[in-house]
Amino acid sequence: MISAFTGQQIRDAEQPLLDSGEGAVLMQRAAYGLAQEVVRLVKAKRKLRGACITVLAGKGNNGGDGLFAASILARRGMRTTAVLASAEVHTEALGAFLAAGGRVLRLDPGNAEELAVLCAGDDVIIDALLGTGARGGLREASAELVASLQELKPRCVVACDLPSGLDAATGEVHWPVLEADVTVTFGGIKAGLMTDPGEGCAGHVVLVQIGIEDSLDTPELHRLDATDLHALLPKPGRRSHKYSRGVLGVVAGSARFAGAAVLSVHAAAMAGAGMVRYVGPESAARHVLSRTPEALWETDDPGRVQAWLLGPGVDGEDQLGRAGDAAQSALAAELPVVVDAGALSILPERCPAHWILTPHAGELATLLAALPSTGEVAVTREDVESRPLHFVRKAAEQTGATVLLKGATTLVASPSGVVFSQSEGTAWMATAGSGDVLGGILGALLAQSEDSVRDDDGAYAAMGLKPDDRWAAVAAVAASVHGRAGSMASEDFNGGPLTASAIMTAVPHVIGSLTAEYDPARP
Repeated sequence: MISAFTGQQIRDAEQPLLDSGEGAVLMQRAAYGLAQEVVRLVKAKRKLRGACITVLAGKGNNGGDGLFAASILARRGMRTTAVLASAEVHTEALGAFLAAGGRVLRLDPGNAEELAVLCAGDDVIIDALLGTGARGGLREASAELVASLQELKPRCVVACDLPSGLDAATGEVHWPVLEADVTVTFGGIKAGLMTDPGEGCAGHVVLVQIGIEDSLDTPELHRLDATDLHALLPKPGRRSHKYSRGVLGVVAGSARFAGAAVLSVHAAAMAGAGMVRYVGPESAARHVLSRTPEALWETDDPGRVQAWLLGPGVDGEDQLGRAGDAAQSALAAELPVVVDAGALSILPERCPAHWILTPHAGELATLLAALPSTGEVAVTREDVESRPLHFVRKAAEQTGATVLLKGATTLVASPSGVVFSQSEGTAWMATAGSGDVLGGILGALLAQSEDSVRDDDGAYAAMGLKPDDRWAAVAAVAASVHGRAGSMASEDFNGGPLTASAIMTAVPHVIGSLTAEYDPARP
C-alpha cells in the first residue's frame, strides 16, 4: 500500500536529524536523487554532455536542493543555469553550483518574460522555487515567470519535492503553477501529490528515500497497489455457488434512464456477483434482461441479498419509493449499500459506515448544502473541485457514511477521516454511464466481500484498518478496478475514446489478471 503524508509530518520526521546536525546529509541525499532522475530523463532523449538544464531556485532548502542537484549535473558535462528568484538563496548550495561552472541569472520585476523565453527551450527545467513549508502561491516576478513558462510549454519540467504553489497537505493549487512532467519528492510522498487538483500538476511521482522513512506514521492518504488488490479481491472457492458468491439487489434506471439500469446490473455481473436481483419498472427490466439474462427481475420483495445498489438513473416517485423501501430494509438488516445519483436525496438522518455514497463533485456540493451544521456556506461544484480532500472528509463526517468522490483522482473517505486515493483511469472515462459501471462494480464487491470485511482475521483486518474504515478500502478496490478497466479498454482503441460498455467489458480481464495465482507449472 502506498502512503502519503503532509508536509508537516515530513518536517517533523526530519527535525531530529536537523537537531543532530545532519541536515546537510539530508539535502545531499535529496539533491543526488533529483539529479539522478534528471539524468535518466535526459539520457532517454540525448547525450548528457551539452544538455541544457535550468533550475528555478527560491530561498530556503527547496532552492538548496535544486542548486546542489544542478551542481551535480554540471559536473557531468551539462550546461546549467540557475535563475535566482530571491536574494536569500542557500549559500552553500549556490557556492557548489558556481564552483561546478554553473551560470547565474537573477530574476527581477522587469525580466520575467525575457528569462522565460531564454530557458523554455532547455532540455529540463527544475522547479525549486517553493517547498513544503510555503504558504500560498508564487508572487510578483516569480508568478510572472512561471505563468510565462507555462504558456511557452517547456520540453520537460521536473518539480523539486512538489510543484511550486501546490499545497503539500491538501492538493489545493495556488495559480500559477508550472505543471511538472515528473515530481521528485523526498522522504515520503506528499498527500497533495495524490489528490486533485495537485495530482494533475505533478506528473509522474518519484520518491527518493533520505533516511526519515521509519519515522513517518499515520499516513494522511492511502493508495492501493496491485499487491493489495490481489489480497482483497474476492476469489470463489471450489465449492462456491451463486448464493455464497454474493447476491446484489439493484434499484436503478427508469422509463427515461433505462440505460443506467442496464449498465449497473451488467457491470455487477461482470464484476463477479453470484446473482443480481433487479428491482424496477417493466420498461427498464426488458432492457436489463436483454443485456443480462442471468439477472432476476423482482416486482415485489427481492428476497435475500447481501448488499444493495440504489440510485443510478432513478427517476420518478415509483422508483424513488422502491429505493426508499430498499434503504429501510438495508438499515434494518445492517446490509452494506451503495447510494448513487437520485438515491442521494433519500438518505437517513445518519448513515452507517457500510453505506457508501458515490457522488461526483456537483452531487457532493448539493449533498453538503442539504446537510445541517456542515459549517460550509454556499458550497459549489467549483469549491469541491478545488478542495476535494476537504469536502469528501466533511461529507463522510457529517453523514456517517463512507463517501466516494468520483473524479480523475477518486477519493474515498471513511467517517473517521481515513482516506484512500486511486488514480488508475484515463481521461476518456469521462463519458456517460461510466459512473453506473462503477456503481455495479462496487455493489458486486460489497455483496461478495461483506463477510471478509467484517472478519477480524481477514485480509482487510491485516491491513491494520479499523472495522468502519474497511468499507473505504472496498470502495477503493472498486475505484481501482474501474480505472484499470477504463485504461485497458482505451488501449484497445490505441489510447482513444471509449464507452461505458467498453469499460464494463474489460472488468473481468482486470479482475482475472489481479486475482490470478502464480503457478510455476503453468506453461
